[in-house]
Amino acid sequence: MSDHGPTDRQAERSEPGAGPERPFADAELEGFAEEPETDRDAEEPSFLEDPRRLAQTALLVVLIIAAIYVLFPKIVGVENGIKKLGKGDPLWLAVAVGFGLTMFASYVALFRGVVGERVRLNWSESYQITMAGLAATRLFSAGGAGGIVLTFWALRRAGMPRKETAARMVAFLVLLYAVYMFTLLIDGILLRTGVFSGPAPPGLTVVPAAFGGGVIVLFLLIALVPGDLERRFSRASQEHFWGRMLRRLATVPSTAAVGVREALAFVREPSRGGLAVAGAIGFWAAQIGILWACFRAFDASVPLAVVVQGFFVGMLANLLPLPGGVGGVDAGLIGTFAIFDLPEISGGTLFAAVFTYRLIAFWLPMLPGIVAFFQLRSTVNRWKVERASPPVGTDVAESLPGPVTSESKV
Repeated sequence: MSDHGPTDRQAERSEPGAGPERPFADAELEGFAEEPETDRDAEEPSFLEDPRRLAQTALLVVLIIAAIYVLFPKIVGVENGIKKLGKGDPLWLAVAVGFGLTMFASYVALFRGVVGERVRLNWSESYQITMAGLAATRLFSAGGAGGIVLTFWALRRAGMPRKETAARMVAFLVLLYAVYMFTLLIDGILLRTGVFSGPAPPGLTVVPAAFGGGVIVLFLLIALVPGDLERRFSRASQEHFWGRMLRRLATVPSTAAVGVREALAFVREPSRGGLAVAGAIGFWAAQIGILWACFRAFDASVPLAVVVQGFFVGMLANLLPLPGGVGGVDAGLIGTFAIFDLPEISGGTLFAAVFTYRLIAFWLPMLPGIVAFFQLRSTVNRWKVERASPPVGTDVAESLPGPVTSESKV
């Protein structure tokens, strides 16, 4: 042990093993053995290494933006929406930006609560991974796939075992989208039954509520899958091709099940999972706050329950195979609120509000996200250098990223 006092990074960390006995799911995660880092783990995600692909993505984004924000208003007859963009109330726009900053902070808190302390990441490193991942989500693939790939790479480089990385990322996504699905279910039902005021067409209330409920039931069923499913296949199965394939395929549901149970454990134990749960709720609440403030900035008074439901239904367009849902989400939000048929909102006002929302919630994180990516590359290189030959027993060795195990807490 070093004679020096604890470093700032050590002071930031709390030992996950302290206090009550750890939940079963967390024990399953600790059971994943550390694996040596392979060349594949060391490689940066391919979409960040190919200048041609980056240029193609940028060109596609520019063309989609031009189509949505230049041609679309002319086609549907809302050219005045472009003119209204310069007439938004500055005070409400400032409120929207404030919600945007809250969104970033909540996303970092969610990540920190789920994986940050497990691999001894400080807040700065957690920020770099989440913001770089957010930028990758915006630019590459659908449904956030780009961000998932980049985050997985960063956590592997931080020293987290491969299976645990996958399971904790599942827990991260389950917590995030559980808020999404529960809100679709609850808000849809309460709008349709008249508990919340506002128009309630069945296609935007009952159908999304049923979808959200179905997804919730599906993941609760996944939680019943044994975490060691692949180990339950007999060794004899390894002698046959199909037996080996079946065992490999079993890794997917078993890892997903561990991640779902870990997410449920965070919800059951606020003392341990409070930061993660608050981050998941805050992330979506802040986005809804941005959209609500943008409506107010253009003198549109929309019932809050309608803003919530319209937001979540419109965001389903993010699943379209477009870079970050560019164009699809914009059209999805505009189309959803148009179907709500709110008499107090003209087409031009709706266009201006959605455009401003996307500017703040979608485009605003791009620049700090790109900067965070280059910071993350430097951080990962520093981890590699420090790990090469850390002085054993010193503060430097103790502060390196890596999973917190029972041995490290002795």
